[in-house]
Amino acid sequence: MTTWAGRTAAEISAAVREKRVTPREVVAEHLDRIERLDARVGAFRAVRAEAALAEADEVAARGDFAELPLAGVPVAVKDNLAVRGEARRIGSAATPRTPAAQDHVTVARLRAAGAVVVGLTNVPELCVFGTTDGVLGITRNPWDPTRSAGGSSGGSAAAVAAGMVPIALGNDGMGSLRIPAANCGLVTIKPGQGVVPTGDGDGTWFGLSENGPLATTVEDARLMLSVLAGTEPGPVAAPGVLRIAVSLRSPLAGVTISRPYAAAARDAAGLLMRAGHQVRRADPPYPMSLATTSLAHWTAGTAAEARPLDPRLLTRRTRVHARLGRPFLRSVSSGAGREQLRRRLEPFFTEHDVLLTPALARRSPKAGPWHERGWLSNVLANTNYSPLTPAWNLTGWPAMSVPYGTLPSGTPCAVQLVGRPGAESQLLDLARQLEERNPWQRTAPMD
Repeated sequence: MTTWAGRTAAEISAAVREKRVTPREVVAEHLDRIERLDARVGAFRAVRAEAALAEADEVAARGDFAELPLAGVPVAVKDNLAVRGEARRIGSAATPRTPAAQDHVTVARLRAAGAVVVGLTNVPELCVFGTTDGVLGITRNPWDPTRSAGGSSGGSAAAVAAGMVPIALGNDGMGSLRIPAANCGLVTIKPGQGVVPTGDGDGTWFGLSENGPLATTVEDARLMLSVLAGTEPGPVAAPGVLRIAVSLRSPLAGVTISRPYAAAARDAAGLLMRAGHQVRRADPPYPMSLATTSLAHWTAGTAAEARPLDPRLLTRRTRVHARLGRPFLRSVSSGAGREQLRRRLEPFFTEHDVLLTPALARRSPKAGPWHERGWLSNVLANTNYSPLTPAWNLTGWPAMSVPYGTLPSGTPCAVQLVGRPGAESQLLDLARQLEERNPWQRTAPMD
């Protein structure tokens, strides 16, 4: 008997289109895996078992069945994106339990491509922090359940890493795709601004947040990104000889990169040099103001999202975060700080095609009720382990997290790739070269 849990989205959709397996069989097997494993992982806030099976049958009955790029593929959706018929809770007791009347545009595109939404995944309250925990649950890293999966797309990342779905939808406002992907050994890409629809409203954090895929392979990440962007998958090709800058410097003063993450970036640089690329050490000219610019946007995004909610129902760390952000709402909405940062960093990307960095500074904090701790404890924990992601939300340029090697603990390590606007295909091609020359285990050994 063929087992479909743990297979890639590309493999599943091909088998479904060729009628070697039905969408119902694939979805049922993944639902069974969720039932067996999620009590240990905490990836899902809600599982749509009956609805997913019914929707799988609807996919099988579609007239365009043979052309669906994600035919019968189970997918998980981060619980800050609307799924028709389900409440959008965003990890909070303060959000309404009213079912959404329609899908977010990205969810609608996944369904139009034949994907079946099996559930909504846990997030930290209002998707603020880099650990996924709160009143609705704690999400653990399937590779090491004593550690957080990261955040804020931690539930989506954990679901894929545990083989409960082959792909998942998340978003990234300050690293919220790349951080959990790096922790959980997944491929992700935060697309550049305007590539994937974000929808309307304050939930985009004034344009910082981008929706994107979480996957176990570069092929699946490319396939899902094409569906989300409403384009045809680009051809798989060698990216040509690229000028790659390697930086091991933290953008934030006082935060250091641990040896395992620095070693992974150095090793990946050597691999790409042997593949024929021009690789050299070079640090982007991060301004000293980056920390304050990041904090202003981070807190202001929360302040905007918290405005319609009852503050008495928010956790203490979220209330403090929102209160600190209110004075920045006007300046952040002007976009002046982001434009200043872009002007500062653009010359670097005229001299280099791609920037390679460690994905994180160190492994994720221990899993636990971080939402019960103070605001400062959370901010320090976040910035000390994930200082390398926010700059590329502020610029709006594409950035990836790619698995690379393992940490001394045996959990995955990762590197980050950053490119110019429009470089998504180039980054994916480069990530594929890393994948081919340094293959990684797809999912955590949980059975």
